Amino acid sequence: MPTGVHLRDARQQLFDAAERVLLRDGANGLTSRAVTDEAACAKGVLHRHFADFDAFLAELVLDRAAQLDAQARALRETAGTGTVTDNLTAALTTLFGPVPVAIIPLITFRDELRARLRQATPGGGIAILAQATTAVTAYLADERELGRIAADADIDSLTLSLVGGGHLLFADRDAATTSTVDKLVTTVLADVLQRRPR
Repeated sequence: MPTGVHLRDARQQLFDAAERVLLRDGANGLTSRAVTDEAACAKGVLHRHFADFDAFLAELVLDRAAQLDAQARALRETAGTGTVTDNLTAALTTLFGPVPVAIIPLITFRDELRARLRQATPGGGIAILAQATTAVTAYLADERELGRIAADADIDSLTLSLVGGGHLLFADRDAATTSTVDKLVTTVLADVLQRRPR
C-alpha cells in the first residue's frame, strides 16, 4: 500500500511543507510526522535525506536564513535613494516576514537545534536575527558613508535598537503595522538624522 507520493525535489518539498506547518501550527506543531503528512510522503523520506529531525530543522533554518541574503542586498541597493526611514521600514517589514518570525521561537526552544546551528555558523548568533543584524548594519554604514546619517552615529547601537525593536513588534503580528514600524525607525534614527551635515 503506498504511503505517499513520489517527491522530485524531496528536500525542498519537505522544507516547504515544514514552513506551512510552522505558519499554521507554530513551533510546537512542527514534528517530523506533521511535516511528512503535509508533504504527503512516507516518514522514511525525511530520514533518507537527513540524519534526524534536528538535522532537518537545522537545514531548514539555514535555507530560510540564506534567503534573507537577497533581501539584505536589496536593502543595501537603496542606500542613497529615498529616505533612510522609509528604506529601513520596508526592510524590517520584509526581514521580519511571517516565516522568519515563526523560525525564531523554533530556534529558541530547541536546544539541539541551537547547538547544530552554532556548529554550522560559529559566532553567527541566532539565525534570522543575525541576518537581519548584518543587513541593517551594512545599510547604515553605507548611509553614514554617504553622509545621510551623522558621521559619529553608533551603528551597532542603532542596529541593536532597530532589529530588537522590530523583532518585538513582529512577534505580535497585530502590533506590526507599517505605521508602528515607521514610528520605531523614526524614533531610533531621530538624533542621527537631525545632526547630519546639510
